[in-house]
Amino acid sequence: MMDETTYGFPSTSCDYADKALMSPDNNNLMMMDYPYAYNYNYNYHPGGAVSSCLGADPELDEFMETYYDMLVKYKSDLSKPFHEATTFLNTIETQLSNLCKDESGAVSSDEEDSGGETDIQQESITKTEERQLKNTLLRKYGSHLSSLKLEFSKKKKKGKLPKEARQTLLDWWSDHYKWPYPTEADKIALAESTGLDQKQINNWFINQRKRHWKPSESMQLAVMENLTGQFFSSDDS
Repeated sequence: MMDETTYGFPSTSCDYADKALMSPDNNNLMMMDYPYAYNYNYNYHPGGAVSSCLGADPELDEFMETYYDMLVKYKSDLSKPFHEATTFLNTIETQLSNLCKDESGAVSSDEEDSGGETDIQQESITKTEERQLKNTLLRKYGSHLSSLKLEFSKKKKKGKLPKEARQTLLDWWSDHYKWPYPTEADKIALAESTGLDQKQINNWFINQRKRHWKPSESMQLAVMENLTGQFFSSDDS
């Protein structure tokens, strides 16, 4: 490091110059006259020892003065926005702190003297406003809410049947497995015992027969004979 008492340059410039010249990725080095930078590094730092005095190379002295002025300018340019940002943040912090204090101490002397009456009145006003808002929303959106409720109920019916109702239908299915086609009277009885409607019962038996029932050959022949007999009897008439 150069000594400011020996060479006439402030120690700050020497520190900056050392860092700029010794750092390979410093962009400021590109702005320097590279031969001068090399001479400075060679003449003033050969193995850490000083080998020349100020004035031995006037061009190098001029370069160092210019470089020092540039560093001072950079320092000034960088310090100004930093100090402005610090001042701004301190101001905002003070304002927020004052707001928090005002919010916590906002209870007036009149409210303290009222002994809680103000809180009761405020609660009553709040409930009244909530009731008025609810009535307004119901008047404005009541029809939409009703249609949504109806739509949800339909979707619920389209879902899985209740467990108990499904078990009742399965019991009837097991008892009538050979011919699982409930009559209208059977459907009415099943609707009363399960709480389902006729459409739900019909759909359940249709799906159940498609998935879990295949009539035997004798049953198929009996059905065909029955249908054939009905066909010929209708022709005779």
